[in-house]
Amino acid sequence: MRFLSFSSLDFRLHLLVRANLCSNCAQICTLFGYSKMAEVAVENGNDSITRVLFCGYYFPASHNYTREYLQSYPFIQVDTVALDEVPDVIHKYQICVVKSRRLDSELIAKAAQMKLIMQFGVGLEGVDVDAATKHKIKVARIPGSATGNSTSCAEMAIYLMLGLLRKQKELEISVKQRKLGEPTGDTLLGKTVFILGFGAIGFDLAKRLRPFGVKILATKRRWSSDSLPSSDSSFPNDDIDGLIDKKGGPGNMYEFAAEADIVVTCLTLYKETAGIVDAKFLSSMKKGSLLVNIARGGLLDYESVLHHLESGHLGGLGIDVAWTEPFDPEDPILKLPNVLITPHVAGVTEYSYRTMAKVVGDCALQLHSGKPFTGIEIVN
Repeated sequence: MRFLSFSSLDFRLHLLVRANLCSNCAQICTLFGYSKMAEVAVENGNDSITRVLFCGYYFPASHNYTREYLQSYPFIQVDTVALDEVPDVIHKYQICVVKSRRLDSELIAKAAQMKLIMQFGVGLEGVDVDAATKHKIKVARIPGSATGNSTSCAEMAIYLMLGLLRKQKELEISVKQRKLGEPTGDTLLGKTVFILGFGAIGFDLAKRLRPFGVKILATKRRWSSDSLPSSDSSFPNDDIDGLIDKKGGPGNMYEFAAEADIVVTCLTLYKETAGIVDAKFLSSMKKGSLLVNIARGGLLDYESVLHHLESGHLGGLGIDVAWTEPFDPEDPILKLPNVLITPHVAGVTEYSYRTMAKVVGDCALQLHSGKPFTGIEIVN
């Protein structure tokens, strides 16, 4: 079996156990200065190991940072397992961080000890929540507005917008050909940006776009105050009208697409939104307008996007997420000069990943000590 196990029961502890210098986890913790957590474990009658499973080796900072955060707690074990080997070992773990692994009802049924399935971020479209509920397993995401994840994604959206407007691929060619003063790019100033899906990312994106001198349109299923991000006190929810120039619901998306110079998809992917950016939507966009996706690849219909790029109707595409991941670098869509792609790194920043690693680590400590989970949004 091919997986990495970095239990915090390291070599020093192994030697102590072999030498019979301590008889249980609480004594070990005390010897190495972990007395507080040891006391909690003893109080709850728990001297066993709590095991955390990270599915797959992609997004390595997620498991590396979590492991670093927990390195002082010998009763928490963090393992990283290859995606195709998860079914063979999932029965050993109490917490599962899914990342890009799909957890269907058959796989969840094998998770005999599982207490919490969570995402290192917000996307839970790959988890069968009903099956988890049936097996009394909690399913949770880490709210992006509280960790810097949504801010990181918003910044990436602006990066892709600017890259398309300034013709990044052509810039690279000019450098190689020793040309100066070309190509002629464009600016965000005066543009109309349509944020399709005004959640935490859309909210942070709108705040950061405002100083660029743009007009902002946004759609959301409902605009009640309790459905808006509230972690940033610098922009109260009741001032949302000062941030958005025009807001609407799902029925307004074609109207807004026709008005926008740039469309940014920030929607959650589920059955109703899969392929929502289709031929009808793209045809409703202005000729030459730009499309940016930092949410999920499945929101865009591949064939429709490729067709509208090749016809020239779509002026450019910037994506951090793709239809299949990792995306084929030889795919025809990437051969086009007005397409930019990044490898699903919108939320992968030092700040957001360190913060989310702490949330995962704290959940493991809370589970071990029998305390309620904090810092996560449980969806079932």
